[in-house]
Amino acid sequence: MRASTVKAIAAKAARQYSVAEVAALAKSLYAHGAWLRRKTQQLRPYSCPVEVLLSIFPESGTVLDVGCGSGLFLGLALASGKTIVATGVDISEPALRLAMEMRQAGLDAAQRARLTFHHVRSTADWPSRTFDMVSLIDVMHHVPPAQRAELFAAVADHVRPGGILLYKDMVQRPRWRAFFNWLHDLAIARDWIRYQPIAQIDAAAKRARFVEVRAETINCLWYGHEMRVYRKKLAP
Repeated sequence: MRASTVKAIAAKAARQYSVAEVAALAKSLYAHGAWLRRKTQQLRPYSCPVEVLLSIFPESGTVLDVGCGSGLFLGLALASGKTIVATGVDISEPALRLAMEMRQAGLDAAQRARLTFHHVRSTADWPSRTFDMVSLIDVMHHVPPAQRAELFAAVADHVRPGGILLYKDMVQRPRWRAFFNWLHDLAIARDWIRYQPIAQIDAAAKRARFVEVRAETINCLWYGHEMRVYRKKLAP
C-alpha cells in the first residue's frame, strides 16, 4: 500500500473523505485476487456513498459488519487510521476469500490483528456478543422477504445499549434509479433483487428500541441509496 495514500486518508480521520481518496485507497487494498471481484471493490466508491458510510464508522471501539462481502468497509476503516476492532460475517466463501487476501496484503500487522472474518450459514453462527456499532450495508435486498424480520432482529440484538446501527440499502423511488440499482445487481451479483421499503426498516428499528439520529437519501451517478443511522436506547 502506498504510504502517501494512507497518510492522506488518515489525516481526515474525523472528517468525510472524498470519493477520489476512498477509491485510491480501495485500489491499494485490492491489488491482489480474482480480477473481477477486486475490480468491483475498487470501483464501488463511484456507485455507492462509501465515503459517507466510512465517516460514520467510529474512530475506535468494536464493529460488526453483517454481510461484509469482500471486506471493503472494514478494510477502508482500518486503513484510514481508525483503531476499531472489526468483525465481518458473510455467507459467501468466494467473497470472504478476497476479504482475507485484502487483509493479508493490504493491511499492516497491527491492522490485521484487529480484523477477523467469519464464514456463516445463519445468524446462529455470528459472534455471541454485542458491538459498539453494527452495519448492514446493501444486504437486505438480497435476503428472501420471509427472512428479513429475523435478520434485522438479530442485527439489533448485536448492538450494545447506546450503540449504533448503520443501515443502507437501495431506493425504491424514483423508479428510474431503482431500475439502475436492480440492473447493476443483476449484472454484478446475478441476483434478482427485491427492495425493502425504508419505512418498514424505520418501524422495525423503533420496535427494537432504536432512535433515528440520521436519515438521508444519497445519489451516486444514476444509483440511489437510503441510509439510516440509529442509536440503541440505554436500558431503562
